[in-house]
Amino acid sequence: MPDLPRTAFALLVAASLGRPHFADAGEPIDLSRLPANPIATLVSLPLQYNHDVGIGRDGRGSRDTLNVQPVFPIGLGGDWNLISRSVVPVIHHRTASGSTIRGVGDATQSFFLSPAAPTRAGWTWGVGPVLRLPTASDDRLGFGQWGAGPTAVALKKTGNGWIVGALANHVWSISGDSHRPPISMSFVQPFVSRGFAGGRSLSANIESTYDWRRQHWLVPVNVLVGQMIPLHDKRVNLQAGVRYHAASRALGPDWGVRVMVTLLFDES
Repeated sequence: MPDLPRTAFALLVAASLGRPHFADAGEPIDLSRLPANPIATLVSLPLQYNHDVGIGRDGRGSRDTLNVQPVFPIGLGGDWNLISRSVVPVIHHRTASGSTIRGVGDATQSFFLSPAAPTRAGWTWGVGPVLRLPTASDDRLGFGQWGAGPTAVALKKTGNGWIVGALANHVWSISGDSHRPPISMSFVQPFVSRGFAGGRSLSANIESTYDWRRQHWLVPVNVLVGQMIPLHDKRVNLQAGVRYHAASRALGPDWGVRVMVTLLFDES
């Protein structure tokens, strides 16, 4: 069978080439900074591909993950917005012995209630619920549990042009397969980003997850460079960089690479 994440990634990018509805390059939007904002009020489709290596006793296993992450803002009367943010992973895991596990993992759905205008101090923020959905096509790719909890995000632009912020959530089991253990997981993602002339950008984040039931950390650190490019007089943001797993499960990955394509759509 073909490599599912890479095939899906190629198909999604190819499909986007014929779409005429990206945010227009002439609109007064700071596009170079939009990818840094998880609750930007512009419809977007980030496609995040991760390739992680060093899995297994001899480090010969690897994992490819394509995270499809659509963002949809909904205006609530001028002063507030509701932002829907989804994450659907497509996974291809290769064990050290050469066997493979392919399929869709558990999806995450977040909703952020966010003021339309920043605070006087310049902060943009949002709070709401997060849901964990047992959508895994293989038991080994998910937890078999419905989960829910709170989520929040806050970010601001500093005086020297950097955007700094953090996204956090916690998910508890609320229902699911009684033969599988419940979940209780915290996620914290501090991030920084800087846009430069010519549509270039530099960003970094730490995607730390703590599993309270199993008492272990997952802490990948990502550093990316980006470039905004025109596409049929529209804009697409491309990013690429490296991942270092500062903490992972036993026999987990050591290093990886990340490639992102963010499609920006006209709200109209």
